[in-house]
Formats: sequence, C-alpha cells, structure tokens
Amino acid sequence: RDLPGIHNAVAYHEGFISGGVPQGGAAFDALKAMGVKTIISVDGAVPEVDAAASRGIRYIHLPIGYNGFDEKRRLELSRAVRDAMAKGPVFLHCHHGKHRSAGAAGAVAVSLGWATPDAMIERMRVSGTAPNYTGLYRGTREATPISMEALDALDGDFPSVSTPNDFVGAMVETDEVFEHLKAIRKAGWRTPTDHPDLVPVAEAGRLADLFRHQHDSEYSGRKTDDFRAMMESSRANAQAIEHELAGAAPNAASMSAAFEAIGASCHDCHARYRD
Repeated sequence: RDLPGIHNAVAYHEGFISGGVPQGGAAFDALKAMGVKTIISVDGAVPEVDAAASRGIRYIHLPIGYNGFDEKRRLELSRAVRDAMAKGPVFLHCHHGKHRSAGAAGAVAVSLGWATPDAMIERMRVSGTAPNYTGLYRGTREATPISMEALDALDGDFPSVSTPNDFVGAMVETDEVFEHLKAIRKAGWRTPTDHPDLVPVAEAGRLADLFRHQHDSEYSGRKTDDFRAMMESSRANAQAIEHELAGAAPNAASMSAAFEAIGASCHDCHARYRD
C-alpha cells in the first residue's frame, strides 16, 4: 500500500515495514502517526535526518547495493532493527521501496527468527522485487537466524549519515559500472560469459543511483545548471535501462539508445568540465 509521501509500504513483521524514501513532511508525519521511532535507510542518498528528528524519529543509514550485501552488513542491519524495535515500529527504506529495502527486510526478518526464507521471499514479491535482482533474493534465501550473543557482540552505535564517497571517487565507480554495462550490452544485454558475477539489472540500477547521488551532491550544487542537467539526463537514461532489464521482454534497441546517450553526455561533460 501507499502512505502519504511513501510508496510500496509492505509489512515484513508486526511493526517492521519496508518502503520507498519518505518524500516531504506529510511522509514523516504519517510515520510519526504510525508510532515509528526509527527509520533505517539502505539507500545511498543522504537521509533527511532533520525532518525525522523534528518528529522524534531517529535515522540510521546503512546503505546496500543492488547485488545484495555481505555478512557484516546483514549483522549490522539485524542488530539495528532488533534494538530499534524495542523502542517502537521501524521503517526501512531504499529509494523506490521495491528492491533493496525489500531484500534487506527479508534477510533481517529471517535473521531475527521472525519468518522463514520462503515466507520472506513471498513478501519481497509483494514489494515488487524483480526476479532479476538475484543477489537480493539470495540474501533472503540463504539467511539463517543469528544468535543474540552474536548481535550483542557488534557495536550498535550506527550513523545517521554514512559518509558518501567524494565526487572523484564516485566518478571512478561510475566509469567502472559504465564499462560493466558496455560488456553486458556486447553480450546481448545478458551476463557476459567472461564476467559471470555481473547482474545486468543490478548494474543499471547502480549506475542510476550513482548519477542521482552525484546530481544531489554538494559538489554538483556548486556547478552550473547545465552540469546538473547532464547528470539528471544520464540518471534518467540509466533508470530506463534498469526498467527494461527488470521487465519480461527488454527492448535491446531502446536500451542501446539510452546507453549511447549516457556515453555522449559523459563525453560532453568531460570536455566542458574536466578535460
């Protein structure tokens, strides 16, 4: 269901809800009215900590990728949710509320002994997690209950904002992901045989996120409107590729057109602002 300013709100346990990023004051008001005391973001973007704090809600920021997350992050998310649930309902979100937050919520629910992997995979489908996000489904399918002793051994002091990579570092990562998509395109928009760890839809989602974060960064805020427009255009094209790859019958021609537009925009941006 949708809440004011929040898409794809789905319960994974009583008082534990996954969904999209809260948009505007009405969204935070709705969460407060639900009794939510803690919001956990697994998105890469900087959370609206002040908007939450003004309503007595704590933010915890533990980003994950579209390919899933490692054991350390599973432990951290489980500890964060367990501790926060002692204070009241918890809302866990990514950007759209369909993929990463669902994968995290499913794995946490299994890890805390609330549900079976099969039951949580069904909840992920309710959230709309596309089957192509194999790493996210794997995280829930392979999750096992974690002992309270193991959780207690972790440092439970989690940040409200995880410091993002600097702009130069983000651009290096963007170049890497772009090369991954180039190889995926060459393989007919499928996983390349010489790079079997690549999940096409996850790489497209990762690229869209990188452009979104760069567009919203302080660095971009100091640049021209034209610079930010190129970032936004590239984000939209990367998201269009992700949307196609998540569907049942991806259109290779439209994906190639979007990919070429990203490449042209990057070339133009580098010529104007970097080279």
